[in-house]
Amino acid sequence: MKLTVLSSLVAAGVALATLSGAAHAKGRLVVYCSATNEMCETETKAFGEKYDVKTSFIRNGSGSTLAKVDAEKKNPQADVWYGGTLDPQSQAGEMDLLEPYKSANLEQIMPKFQDPAKRKGNYSSAVYIGILGFGVNTQRLKEKNLPVPKCWKDLTNPIYKGEIQIADPQSSGTAYTALATFAQLWGEDQAFDYLKKLNGNISQYTKSGIAPARNAARGETAIGIGFLHDYSLEKENGAPLELISPCEGTGYEIGGVSILKGARNMDNAKLFVDWVLSKEAQELSWKKGKSYQILTNTTAESSPLSLKLDDLKLINYDMDKYGATDMRKALISKWVTDVKMGN
Repeated sequence: MKLTVLSSLVAAGVALATLSGAAHAKGRLVVYCSATNEMCETETKAFGEKYDVKTSFIRNGSGSTLAKVDAEKKNPQADVWYGGTLDPQSQAGEMDLLEPYKSANLEQIMPKFQDPAKRKGNYSSAVYIGILGFGVNTQRLKEKNLPVPKCWKDLTNPIYKGEIQIADPQSSGTAYTALATFAQLWGEDQAFDYLKKLNGNISQYTKSGIAPARNAARGETAIGIGFLHDYSLEKENGAPLELISPCEGTGYEIGGVSILKGARNMDNAKLFVDWVLSKEAQELSWKKGKSYQILTNTTAESSPLSLKLDDLKLINYDMDKYGATDMRKALISKWVTDVKMGN
């Protein structure tokens, strides 16, 4: 009987805390999020409800977020950076903008991705893997009597002029991953020869890496280059898309999570890292967040719409080299000079 009364009191307390909102919340948490808006909202909301923390997020691309974190380093406006490609987060670690944290949940993460950033010591952790490729709108290609491309080099064919979109690497981690992938596939000189040829077929360099998927889904462009899980979502929603993992092989992203140095809500930031590395949170990313990346937690169940690592031809992506500050700056600067401004 006493247990029943106690349970009732606890339930009443939880209900009261919910009704009174932030007044009884155990602090705050501000997240800079570079995943999709739906994934950002799903994960931060679930975390806030589970741990009674008043949680908010601001969404921006990985490149833009790095610039923001650097500008705010003397007075951090957020506590944790979640989602988006690891390369900019790795760079933030080198720039001494992050706080190291070794989560107890790391033992459930694929061994290869337990300390993935260039600066070792758990400055960033890996929450998902996204495969680079392109999605094609088969309906638009059919209308224009164009074949479905199967390889990276197919995209330089003049028949696709004005029919391809990719993001701008100055603001998008997705596009930087593409630069780094081409450099590792063919060497830097040949990679930039390829990018110059590809530039002739590009209709728009978008600000975010997700935009080409949405534009291809709507039929505004025939081909969008980006992470294939973004195209899986659009295909699930009914878009006439075919997902292509290119014949030459391809690179991939690691989706990162990092605590910002000087975070005002350090304990909650650590708790958030524990949360997004957990089985529960990673499964939530596709069950409610509609994000279909490959999960890093080995105990988590993947979405049926996720690609399988064993089925893909992947390069041995050198995270240390291409996640380094100097390399990232050099490749992006060369792209701006030789590709974007050069034609």
